[in-house]
Amino acid sequence: MAEPSRDMIRPKNYMEDVVFRHLDRIIAGADCCKCPVCRMDVAAYALNRLPSKYVATREGEVYSKLLELEHQFEADVVIAIMKAIEVVRKNPRHKEMGKGD
Repeated sequence: MAEPSRDMIRPKNYMEDVVFRHLDRIIAGADCCKCPVCRMDVAAYALNRLPSKYVATREGEVYSKLLELEHQFEADVVIAIMKAIEVVRKNPRHKEMGKGD
């Protein structure tokens, strides 16, 4: 098996871009901690519950952006983030790390 060249694009989970595009807007309107620890926990929780959308080419990225236009796809992302906010709000880790709201 040939090793990938440095010019090749590494596979990327496009879903990360989608979640982070919606994350701050949703967190801003939620009654929850907005510290960096909680923000990343919300993102991680949501991403672990959404299907991965890996792309390795520009064409794959374009295809994934088209999928994002589907209303159900966007609704799934928003719901996953909102559920993640609830879980993190009830179990914040920032207290373990000496941080607060």
